[in-house]
Order: sequence, then C-alpha cells, then structure tokens
Amino acid sequence: MNDKRILITGTVAAVALLAGGALWLNRGGSDGDEFAQCRTGVVAGGAGALGGAFELTDETGARVTDGQVFTKPSLLYFGFTFCPDVCPLDSARNAEALDLLDEQGIDAQAVFVSVDPKRDTPQVVADFTDNLHEKMIGLTGTTEELDAVSKLWKNYYQVNDDGSEYYSVDHATNTYLVLPEQGTVEFFRRDLTPEQLTERVSCFVNAS
Repeated sequence: MNDKRILITGTVAAVALLAGGALWLNRGGSDGDEFAQCRTGVVAGGAGALGGAFELTDETGARVTDGQVFTKPSLLYFGFTFCPDVCPLDSARNAEALDLLDEQGIDAQAVFVSVDPKRDTPQVVADFTDNLHEKMIGLTGTTEELDAVSKLWKNYYQVNDDGSEYYSVDHATNTYLVLPEQGTVEFFRRDLTPEQLTERVSCFVNAS
C-alpha cells in the first residue's frame, strides 16, 4: 500500500469513527440538565461522564494539569499534526469560532491534544497551533498518558505505524466544550460551521 492510499484510508476511517462515536454519545437522559436548552444531543451517562484529571506536556515542554489548562471555556480536540485534511480543517473551524466568540465578549480558547506522540514533539505541536490561533494550546505526552486521557473523553484513536514517514492515525473527530467550573458539558460534530459552533458555545457559556 502506498503512502497516498494510507492517508486516504486513515481519513475515511476517521469519518466513519465520527459517525459511530456520535451515535454512541447521543444516548442518555437529560433530567436535571442545567444546559438542556443549549443541547441538540445528550452525552451518554451525563456530561460528567466525560473528562477528568490528567497531566500532559504542553507546547513549551512544561508539564501541566487539567486545572492549569482549562482556565476558560475550551474547545478540546484530539488529532495529529501530520493529518492531511480532517484535523487542520476542524482546528481551523475551532479557531474561527474563537474569533467570533471574542466579538461577543466571550474569552475562550482551543486545546489540541496530539494522539501521535512519536512525531508530535512539543515544538511540532507548537508550530501547528501557533499557525492557527494565538489562543490554541497544544498538548502531547507519552503513549500511556494519551491512552488515559483519550479514555477520559471516550475518544477513540489508533496509530497505524507501519514504519513509513507518513503513517496514518485513525481517530474520532468530536470537539468537546469544557467549562472551568462545570467540566465537559457538550460535544460537537465536525459538520457544524464556525457560526453554528459559536452559537452553541455561547449558549452554554451564558447559561453557566
């Protein structure tokens, strides 16, 4: 299999995972949900079922905890910088939403967690995030740390390292909204436009 075919296969797998993951996450009840008016889907087990404590390495090489990262409304995304299309497009959408939220007086940020620790060093992640938005934080870690963090958000990924330079990484493509006091309150699929994402995020922020 050549490199081009590998990349296409990885992209198709990621889209398929998105569809399956979205269906799984949309099960559950919403009784007593303070953000019910903002939701179009419901997180299985409630919003509290997603997220948790972690310690990773940020794009400067410093070790950081979840408490140090999520200091403001955050759009959390799991991806990898060598991704040929899905990750850059999703991250650019999230970055545009940050500017639209800023116009509404909402100070938010994006958090990009790499699931490709072999290639995505802190410097590589920094180049990726700095290129997209000044308020996008990049995180990476060891394989064990990233496995643990992914499980916290029920995020799927699989590194298909076949020894080539351009190996693919299959991963789900949801963006999660994490609020400092409430934790993870919602997830968004990649078919939302920047404007739609902004409207959804602002609803949650204003209701918190």
